[in-house]
Amino acid sequence: MSFPIYTKSGDAGETALFGGKRVPKSHLRVDAYGTVDELNSFIGLLHDSLEQESIRQLLGQVQHRLFSIGAYLASDPNTNPVNADLESQDLKILEDSMDMMDSQLPELKNFILPGGYPTVSLCHVCRTVCRRAERLIVALHQETPVDAVILQFMNRLSDYFFMLARYLGKEAGAAEIIWEARKKT
Repeated sequence: MSFPIYTKSGDAGETALFGGKRVPKSHLRVDAYGTVDELNSFIGLLHDSLEQESIRQLLGQVQHRLFSIGAYLASDPNTNPVNADLESQDLKILEDSMDMMDSQLPELKNFILPGGYPTVSLCHVCRTVCRRAERLIVALHQETPVDAVILQFMNRLSDYFFMLARYLGKEAGAAEIIWEARKKT
């Protein structure tokens, strides 16, 4: 038997956390897990835009971790605490991948702008949405403790997308767009 996607219980601007507690849809916790979901959607688009299987596999792993983070954030920590399902190895995978990409890239001597190639731009969208999610999770952490590994993972993940943008640009033969300050006259 299937269940309808709509329940009508959120029509008045509230939603239920896992555990049953009802909160406004504008609640910081809802904003945090909603932004993680938004990031996961953009990562899916990036994943589907790439041919490099090793990167696609890593992005798939990231999507699973983000779904777990979303479940953690969507749970009432007082009545239904959920395990974050993150390990230090998840951070190491991102760090190792960044180190590999960095070893193949020229030294960065200037600020660069997002753009130059579609997947590069999409990496920067993922990076900035990840940063927004991280800021929201940090704000939530100031109200209610959030597992430290989540904060570390989100910070590492935004760095990963910056490195991935540069790496994919190099692989595509796209020149990095150097930021130029306005010349004072």
